[in-house]
Amino acid sequence: MREFTSPPLASSAPAVGGLADVVFDHAQEDPLHIALGRKVDGQWTDVTSAEFCAEVLALAKGLLAQGVRFGDRVALMSRTRYEWTLFDFALWTIGAQVVPIYPTSSAEQVFWMLHDAQVSSCVVEHEDHAMTIGSVIDRLPALERLWQLDAGAVGELTAAGAHIEDETVHRHRRAVTPDSVATVIYTSGTTGRPKGCVITHANFMFQCDTIVRRWEPVFHTKPGDEPSTLLFLPLAHVFGRMVQVAAVRGKVRFGHQPDLSAAALLPDLAAFRPTFFLAVPYIFEKIFHAARRKAELGGRAGPFDKAADCAVKYAEAQEQKAFGLGPGPSAALRMQHGLFDKLVYAKLREAMGGRVRHAMSGGSGMDRKLGLFFAGAGVHIYEGYGLTESTAAATANPPERTRFGTVGQPLPGTTVHIAEDGEVWLHGAHVFQGYLGDPKATDAVLHDGWLATGDIGALDEDGFLTITGRKKEILVTSGGKSVSPTQLEERVRDHPLVAQCIVVGNDRPYIAALVTLDSDAVEHWLSMRGKATPAPEDLVRDPDLEMEVRRAVVAANTLVSQAESIRTFRILAHQFTEEHGLLTPSLKLKRKAIEQAYSAEVEALYTS
Repeated sequence: MREFTSPPLASSAPAVGGLADVVFDHAQEDPLHIALGRKVDGQWTDVTSAEFCAEVLALAKGLLAQGVRFGDRVALMSRTRYEWTLFDFALWTIGAQVVPIYPTSSAEQVFWMLHDAQVSSCVVEHEDHAMTIGSVIDRLPALERLWQLDAGAVGELTAAGAHIEDETVHRHRRAVTPDSVATVIYTSGTTGRPKGCVITHANFMFQCDTIVRRWEPVFHTKPGDEPSTLLFLPLAHVFGRMVQVAAVRGKVRFGHQPDLSAAALLPDLAAFRPTFFLAVPYIFEKIFHAARRKAELGGRAGPFDKAADCAVKYAEAQEQKAFGLGPGPSAALRMQHGLFDKLVYAKLREAMGGRVRHAMSGGSGMDRKLGLFFAGAGVHIYEGYGLTESTAAATANPPERTRFGTVGQPLPGTTVHIAEDGEVWLHGAHVFQGYLGDPKATDAVLHDGWLATGDIGALDEDGFLTITGRKKEILVTSGGKSVSPTQLEERVRDHPLVAQCIVVGNDRPYIAALVTLDSDAVEHWLSMRGKATPAPEDLVRDPDLEMEVRRAVVAANTLVSQAESIRTFRILAHQFTEEHGLLTPSLKLKRKAIEQAYSAEVEALYTS
């Protein structure tokens, strides 16, 4: 199939006004509704619609009092926290454009984005961020104001705007239209300088309202309960931003968690008890591997593996039934599944707060078997696909039936087209307006309203999309063989000891790989074998460890022909990190940077 269109939702209201209007509407219609959870002194406290609206209004007054005007670009550099959402909606209330910046960005990256967007004001989280901006401020003549969250920015601005009338703010708010620019989000930049994606209020409205209406059953543990989610995705990324806006528009209570470590995230999941959450595949992989390690430490690795196998078979049987290809789980499988639900799956769900029954995944591809496992364990994951340029999701698996291993069908009102060379093209009201100040780059990806994504994919007979790679990432060996590295890398990463894998081989005689290790998994693996923890440089030469990684490579090679297979690999002593410029903030590999940083290791793959 070359093209598939999902019909728009019936009676979709035309977009009017701006994103901040809903904050004021909810405060008037249902002032006591619990809109957000906010962590104060280690405890979660409720924030009503009326309270949130009052804070947004007071902050908007302060921003006006300090000179922020309609159309100004204001940068936000912070981790995911309550104040980010507060500033987003306050800035949108007065018609300003928000420029999110990853809190881990380097001084040069910060300079480029602030300079390119001609940012006039900036909000940072703490002193380190202020110092980062301070190091380049002499080259930013347009930057006039800097506020620091940890230094009382909200209180300072609220006090500064106390004399401004409500009507002054509402006058600005009423001037915002759906076509007004809401945000300029800079791409992660796997190659070259990041480009500023111009996204309007209408782009977000279409995206978020479509998801809220179409996937509404996903937000609940059971019909009729109050939906809630814990937002731990970075708000500098379009995925996290979409979750935030959709939660506010859909009256979904949500809280913020900036720390993705298990030590911080798991207690907050237990305390906040979300009914669903949205994450990248990496989070689900960590949850699965942590659960298995815990089982192995308790001497229950065998039962856990049997439970995992049962979950996969159970979900697969349900999937086949949903598509009319089978009768569903057999009586024996249902009985076995019920037993494991009490012994294994319930504990896994309890670790996620106890109420989670649904989740959504995006940002990168999820292994089919992992999705089946979670579905069989009682947490159904709906995988989707999108880009910053499509205001996050463009496709997602529908609530009533999931085809695991795919990224679903187009959102209602969206069309997916597969070009002759296999590139995925998108059309819909969520497609961005273009790259800020870069018409050449815009013309390269926008064609009469169609977005050329740069991703390679295929549509099945039911319109479910599978992403198989990136056009720019296709490797061509010196023998002329074209190889998509993605599926090989993902299969190698399936092994619990592997953290990252990058496949190389462009203009080389064969395909090879660099592999990094998951430190938690390796520590567990060593302890289970009674081995001491050696220095990283010695660890990578452990013959037993090398054999484990070799098994992962052999498993990956079963997916491809011999000419496309990984012939050799090298285990690296340290992971690729964002701090060293080898990952984007959304954890994608910067291939050229990695190959350059490890040029000696790559060369050794072809000379040893």
